[in-house]
Amino acid sequence: MEKISDEMINEINALARKSKTEGLNEEEKKRQQKLRKEYLRLFRKGFKQQLQHVKVVDPKGNDITPSKRKN
Repeated sequence: MEKISDEMINEINALARKSKTEGLNEEEKKRQQKLRKEYLRLFRKGFKQQLQHVKVVDPKGNDITPSKRKN
């Protein structure tokens, strides 16, 4: 399973800091965009998986998970 690595986050943060202080060259801007897109892809994938495992329960304890998600 793919996941967001600490190295990816560190590189994104380093490029963001450099962008704010001294600016990025074209290669660094492309790398930053690529990393951001990959980060968002992985985040959305993980979030979707989390939502697929959510069980909805009413105050009485009855499972009221929508039937689309149950199947």
